Amino acid sequence: MDTKKISILLKRDEGTKLDFKLKMDILIESGKKELAKDICAIANSRGGRGYILVGVEDKTKRVIGINLDDFKEEQFQQIISSRCEPPIPISIDFVIYQTKNLAIITIYDGGQKPYQLRENGAFYIRRGSTTDTMRKDELISCLQENLSLNIETMPIINSDINSLDFNIINKYFLNKGIVVTDDNRLEFMDNTGITFIERDYNKRVVTLGGLLVFSGVNSIYLPHNMIKIVNKVNNKLDEVIIVQGSLLYMLDRVEELFKNIFPLNYPIASVHEAVKNAILFRDYTMFYKEIQIAINYNSVSVISPGNLLFSNKINAHNYSKRNMWIYDKLIALDDRKRFIKSGKGFARMKKAFVKYGKVIFVDSKDDNSFKVIFPGIKNFI
Repeated sequence: MDTKKISILLKRDEGTKLDFKLKMDILIESGKKELAKDICAIANSRGGRGYILVGVEDKTKRVIGINLDDFKEEQFQQIISSRCEPPIPISIDFVIYQTKNLAIITIYDGGQKPYQLRENGAFYIRRGSTTDTMRKDELISCLQENLSLNIETMPIINSDINSLDFNIINKYFLNKGIVVTDDNRLEFMDNTGITFIERDYNKRVVTLGGLLVFSGVNSIYLPHNMIKIVNKVNNKLDEVIIVQGSLLYMLDRVEELFKNIFPLNYPIASVHEAVKNAILFRDYTMFYKEIQIAINYNSVSVISPGNLLFSNKINAHNYSKRNMWIYDKLIALDDRKRFIKSGKGFARMKKAFVKYGKVIFVDSKDDNSFKVIFPGIKNFI
């Protein structure tokens, strides 16, 4: 965010989508609660994106500034992902304005309203410049506008819980601060949507998301959960390489393969960013398509099944509306914290290739796919 945008925001009064805060202490419990509550309220309110400017007096709008050492984006993302249901897409920018450091939290207009706090189950909304609980009629209206099937918690018929990797499940609950034992583990798995009890048959099966995130052998039930690499540049490796398994395993395995396929100086991190986005945001209802990576001398393409949701233009935050259940699980499980970075992946991809050519983004309605096309390896050998 640039200073011009900040100037525009400072000319506005606080309202349903704008809040000024002098300071914010997220190291204490009360500060964490306030942050989650305010972001939940702004996200539930009508009007598109919302903003919280930290370092500004709310009454006078006088710019005071913040201590940058007190603000870590990773902490903000973790607080929101662990306290809001479903996780709310946000990003944080740090800008120098009038020689003072400001933090600007952008709350994106997600597609899974209404949001609630996990701690007390409450739904909040902004009334003018104040935060309040949603009334019954407001909640009903919001549900009617936004309620849709959560595909990730859809049960997969005939799936077996023995296909799950309980080491991954135990790690997830541990990282979420949930104490599980042999006696309560299945109950927690049901409550979090990893498993589902078919009441008619009194049988426990695994959900789509449960298999994708927590099973290394999910291809038995979900053969479309696959990354197909077509390698046209390194004859020491197979021309077609298939990667299957849990989502994090697939992400790590593709990174290992990239190191062997690409020249040493090729910006593989940017291509891997596109693969990460494909794994997270692809349309898993398209059971007849897989993620494809085509590596040629003239171009490198990453093709993901499914368009950007509700997108009139390519924007990194438009397609964050899909698979938020999976997003929550991957944030908790990924030790490398690759999923908590703010939505600036497109910009990072472009920047890495600025000296070598354009990175092209194609949102194909006809093919129902999203494609990222990078320059090929010919300029790197």
